[in-house]
Amino acid sequence: MKLQEKTLEVSYRSVVILRMMLSLIFILASTSHYFKLEQTVKRIEAANFGFIAHVLGTAEIAVALSGMAMLLAGIALLVGFKTRISAIILMAVLIPITLTIQVGQTATLGPLFKNIAILGGLIFFTLNSNIKLKKQ
Repeated sequence: MKLQEKTLEVSYRSVVILRMMLSLIFILASTSHYFKLEQTVKRIEAANFGFIAHVLGTAEIAVALSGMAMLLAGIALLVGFKTRISAIILMAVLIPITLTIQVGQTATLGPLFKNIAILGGLIFFTLNSNIKLKKQ
């Protein structure tokens, strides 16, 4: 049984605004990975699942690499360059950060669900990178 493809009209401006606003959190967060490296590493080390950050070696390496990925993919998403790939890269960074910092921390349920909402936006751009938009 083949699923019927449904179509949906979406405002061009709304997609551009969503893409731009979603990208800004990653661009801004990347700066703390560089300018507040020690604080970020301390936060990871204090987290219940901080060991996840050591998959790549030290927490410092994880913070630096994730900061670079967030900056580059965030800028790409901002300008609409390789949107699907940018969203996938940002998801690959966001999921381990969320697991490391927010999961297991009862005091951080707000940030946990913020990250889940951001993940939803990234999934939107992963699934809809080839949207045929009508400019109005």
